[in-house]
Amino acid sequence: MTRPALVGDIGGTNARFALVTPGEFDLSNIQALKCADYPSLSDAVRTYLDGIEGPAPKEACLAFACPVHKDVVKMTNNPWSFSKSAFKREFELDNFKAINDFTAMALGLPHIRPDDLHQLGQGSSAEGCARLVMGPGTGLGVAGLAPSQRFWIPLSAEGGHASFAPTDDFEMKLLEWFRARYDRVSIERMLCGQGLVDLYHAHAEFDGLEPHLSTPAEVTGAALEGDPLALETVMRFCRILGHVAGDIALTLGARGGVYLCGGILPRILALLDRSDFREAFADKGRMGYYTAEIATWVVTAKWTGLLGAAEALHNEEVA
Repeated sequence: MTRPALVGDIGGTNARFALVTPGEFDLSNIQALKCADYPSLSDAVRTYLDGIEGPAPKEACLAFACPVHKDVVKMTNNPWSFSKSAFKREFELDNFKAINDFTAMALGLPHIRPDDLHQLGQGSSAEGCARLVMGPGTGLGVAGLAPSQRFWIPLSAEGGHASFAPTDDFEMKLLEWFRARYDRVSIERMLCGQGLVDLYHAHAEFDGLEPHLSTPAEVTGAALEGDPLALETVMRFCRILGHVAGDIALTLGARGGVYLCGGILPRILALLDRSDFREAFADKGRMGYYTAEIATWVVTAKWTGLLGAAEALHNEEVA
């Protein structure tokens, strides 16, 4: 019997783990642990492994919401830090890969079902072309995916930390509001869970209103119920997302489609469909025709990152 491998998808809030037979994509023993409940990655992994039966894995691929190119990995949106080489020794692994979480999202795309995709507007995904994967959650993840003769090649990136570029007078006001609080304003400062709350407070201040919502779930929930201030906030969030997605699609040449992931968007599909997302996506002047032809999808599959970690395990293009 083949010994199962450990795969994981670890963000700022949750650490998701599963077992998989190497070379296959049927996930088992899926669990999501709250990062805040564990002082370190090793503690969370040990808790997970102690709760499963059978021999300990000898292979593992874990995806993290942060850069992973150095031996010491420091999470961006939670306090965990660890050494890849020390982790491999601690758990007696023969094969260990640490990848970016949106690299995992990108690699998971070929393994999800067609009904796990919700299309926004028109456009098509050209075969044999690069794909863009991005999405707001605790942060803003960005990655690319390029086809090759044997394996999908992930293009790891930290595009969420590029500078925010306003596209109208209102966004100029937003930039100044955010700059007063954060100095440098990245795209992620607006397009993430905390960014959504900040946008809500900015809108309230501009309108002379008292904000009464304090979490992303409260803002999206109120918007879905028709609260005017929350709805205005979410619609602006979607518009900014469209402009950013179009910019990065142009940069990457992502004619294979744009795939939007993360925890926020699947909850607001009805509003995203009504928003200016597609208009903003195609608003690229002389290159508007280029982005207008590209399909944009929301990925609704729950475990895309785990599937991508399973793909990365023996993908020769993933170090």
